[in-house]
Amino acid sequence: MLNNIGLPGILLIAVVVLVLFGRGKISSLMGEVGKGITSFKKGVTEGKAEIEAAAAEEAVDVTPESEKDKV
Repeated sequence: MLNNIGLPGILLIAVVVLVLFGRGKISSLMGEVGKGITSFKKGVTEGKAEIEAAAAEEAVDVTPESEKDKV
């Protein structure tokens, strides 16, 4: 059903949404969506950094004692 929408259908939907909600409500909603996306990306980056830090703390030096002095 949704495969047949096309450009005219999308434009009609956009006009109806604009009329129903108004320009101010849509722009504030899109601003909130943008803030949410930014917050999500920041959380993913911080989570990845935490995981990498935890992995670095758990890393163990497995070099034999006889090999550690060699440069």
